[in-house]
Amino acid sequence: MTARGTETRTRPQGTAAAQLGTTAERLGATAAQLGTGIGWRPEIADAVERMPGIDWVEAVAENVCPGHLPDSLVRLRERGVTVVPHGVSLGLGGAERPDQARLTALAERAEALGSPLVTEHIAFVRAGGALTASQHLEAGHLLPVPRTRDALAVLCENVRIAQDALPVPLAVENIAALISWPGEEMTEGQFLYELVERTGVRLLIDVANLHTNHVNRGEDPARALDELPVEAIAYVHVAGGFERDGVWHDSHAHPVTRPVLDILADLAARTRPPGVLLERDENFPEEGDLERELDAIKETVASASPKAASTASTVSTASKAATADTTRVTGKPTAPPKAAAAPDAPETRQRVALSQAALLSALVAGTPAPEGFDGARLRVQSRALTAKRADVVAKVAPELPTILGDGYRPAFFAYARTRPMTGGYRRDALDFAEHLLLAGRPEDPEARGTLTAWWLERSGPAPLEGRPFTRWLRTRTARLALRRARRRTPGHPGPGLPAHPAHHDHGVVDADPAPAT
Repeated sequence: MTARGTETRTRPQGTAAAQLGTTAERLGATAAQLGTGIGWRPEIADAVERMPGIDWVEAVAENVCPGHLPDSLVRLRERGVTVVPHGVSLGLGGAERPDQARLTALAERAEALGSPLVTEHIAFVRAGGALTASQHLEAGHLLPVPRTRDALAVLCENVRIAQDALPVPLAVENIAALISWPGEEMTEGQFLYELVERTGVRLLIDVANLHTNHVNRGEDPARALDELPVEAIAYVHVAGGFERDGVWHDSHAHPVTRPVLDILADLAARTRPPGVLLERDENFPEEGDLERELDAIKETVASASPKAASTASTVSTASKAATADTTRVTGKPTAPPKAAAAPDAPETRQRVALSQAALLSALVAGTPAPEGFDGARLRVQSRALTAKRADVVAKVAPELPTILGDGYRPAFFAYARTRPMTGGYRRDALDFAEHLLLAGRPEDPEARGTLTAWWLERSGPAPLEGRPFTRWLRTRTARLALRRARRRTPGHPGPGLPAHPAHHDHGVVDADPAPAT
């Protein structure tokens, strides 16, 4: 029997197997002492280099090119500052097995940065496709997985696949969410405990996400910490947000609030986390304000009063929680989580795939809400996804808001209602422009000509034959309009879309209208 009273399982072979054994053995070897860090972003790169007391930084993995590391990261590494790549595109909680190309890319970044570990999210970011015989859909967002035995089985297998493909240990992050799945069988703490027990993976605990889920889903942060295997924590995220109409948005664009620091203090009283990191993705304040937030985080950790509970008693607490007479989820007697269904069984992955596709389709394609979901919350989440999608497209293709002016967001929202995202944000930007041009928009001829020239320049090198807009361009009127547009567009042809994806190009952020990880 394991510490949770669950059945003993056969361990996988390979790299992941080497990380298993007793909980203490397999986790102790990967507990790198990181210290105090900040999320590295290009917008604050210079400020980060000047900040005193920065032991490490975290960079969004998809925004780093191994062969062309940003000069700022190179300088930080030369000073001995640890750099950890933080992935946002794997979708380890999705029904499909992790994409090998994405795993290879994450491994390359870890090696290029000399990182002691890599991190990702417990989330799904895409759905549909072969498992459901339906259209492939991208969320542009990190979405929560149901805390069920099926979902846990699939997640564990996906984590093991990732562990085998990565050259360094993996840690996975709890996410923030606006919505709850019906019929959940475990609390978040129990779900994470089982994940660690079965895979040996480490945890990246985001205390801001615990606060978000407290406001949005009524989950008690203290109970989650009670049930966590705190010895598995690799490091901790701290971030700001805001509340609007009873919904907490984990924006990563606002100051860290006192309730989030209180949760950090509670965690630090249970265990000294190997690392604590401040995340900020938008609306960057003055350098001094960031330093003051870092000082508040350091002070919170340093002043936390140690609790009497040891690691062993924490495990005991989690075991008792698993067999408690009542749970927040069901409100009725519950037994310890049973052994999950075999993740390689096609029916297990298919059940998860169908449920995730139904939810994502309701969020981005306007289909009816799946049974048991809160329709009002789904509408809030859907609007947040559309707003985020518009924001990221504007970053990936900044020419579009310039060309369309104040009409950009209304036009994009109208487009998004009927056109769910099926690829990355760069493709979305091109599809949006094509959608407008096929509708004869924008109405101003000069703006339409400029948009036409922009679309043509950036649609290569893929063959354009057969596309509706390409057929339209064959007409004499369109060719004349294009030539006029080129004459009027200064410096055309201009630069293409960014060489590297924006933070959310692969469909990921926490659950709020502003970028976050």
